[in-house]
Amino acid sequence: MQGKRLKTGVLISGSGTNLQALIDACTAPDFPAEIVLVISNRADAGGLERAKRAGIATKLIPHKEYPSREAFDMAIDTALRGADVEFVCLAGFMRLLTPGFVKKWHDRLINVHPSLLPAFKGIDAVEQALAAGVQQTGCTVHFVRPEMDAGPILLQVEVPVEAGDTSDSLHDRIRRAEHRAYPQALRLIAAGRVSVSGETANISED
Repeated sequence: MQGKRLKTGVLISGSGTNLQALIDACTAPDFPAEIVLVISNRADAGGLERAKRAGIATKLIPHKEYPSREAFDMAIDTALRGADVEFVCLAGFMRLLTPGFVKKWHDRLINVHPSLLPAFKGIDAVEQALAAGVQQTGCTVHFVRPEMDAGPILLQVEVPVEAGDTSDSLHDRIRRAEHRAYPQALRLIAAGRVSVSGETANISED
């Protein structure tokens, strides 16, 4: 493709299914981003193997080896900048980032969350949706802010809550929506079609 691809870093803690969706999207010759580094805080994160199979550089930065959240985040920042990363995706990264890190990567850091934010924040969003008895939930791709699960909303995909749903069955359905939404969000950003004004994300036409 013509033009420069957006150099993207991905932070993970687990199996990396959203990472895989991004890896798959980036294999398309017309996709405007490329993943240049995957960082995990856990050695047993399955996503590290996914990255290695795709020929993507990986780095393990165990959070327990650092005396503070700030020191841990500084190590991540150093690794990202060392790889010339321009944009960061959180894909199942189970650590709260410090305000200092979020500020350094302001409007260059996105996350995908398994609810229609601002509803159902936190790690048990799917369980909250089931407990609330809602008929629709979904996923949200948003820019990251220091507050948990806050920030300008870029994309949302609705997912129906079906009779008899368990946490696992609903989470599986939401995850499939995430796998569509996250690459779409990165494509829009890398193509220069997203601007952030205050706490609102705007998408321009092609």
